[in-house]
Amino acid sequence: MTTIVLADDEVLLRTALAALLPMEGEITVLAEASDGETAVEATLRHQPDVLVIDLEMPGVDGLGAVAEIRRTRPEQVILMLTRHARPGVLRKALRLGVQGFVSKSAEPAHITSVIATLHAGRRWIDPDVSALAVTEDCPLTDREADVLRETGEGYSVVDIAARLHLAPGTVRNYLSQAMRKTQTRTRHEAARYAREHDWL
Repeated sequence: MTTIVLADDEVLLRTALAALLPMEGEITVLAEASDGETAVEATLRHQPDVLVIDLEMPGVDGLGAVAEIRRTRPEQVILMLTRHARPGVLRKALRLGVQGFVSKSAEPAHITSVIATLHAGRRWIDPDVSALAVTEDCPLTDREADVLRETGEGYSVVDIAARLHLAPGTVRNYLSQAMRKTQTRTRHEAARYAREHDWL
């Protein structure tokens, strides 16, 4: 029997999966969560074999929740459900140790199979998710994306440098490169352009 915590802000999808996954395989749902903060609390409290978590949730998103869980429970097995598989997001999730990616539109039987695969110690990235990430490749490096993300939050160059532990000159170089790649005139335009293209 594989135990899971199921985190998704879409009530209909979450309750459907909670009902259907145990019917498709030997799965016990220990808890459900509707946002990232609750997902962290439920995972640390119940310590499931696999955390099944949505990428996009209000407040603390899936990646933020995973990062928080990793600090206390680095061995936690995680399956991420996603509608969008942007390359930067995929890379960041893999760096955080997410073992599996599955489309939210996948059949419950397939999700059950992937949960079993992850519980057995293997990885799984759905071909559809992988293909989408490759075809929608982002020209920004991870660091360029980081500084644009901070720019979008309203931080100054000096603040960004302090938050990312970089020199202000290095931040300006990253911003300049990002502006060139997005063909924009200001860092704020570059940040907006990158967000509109789902690169951040």
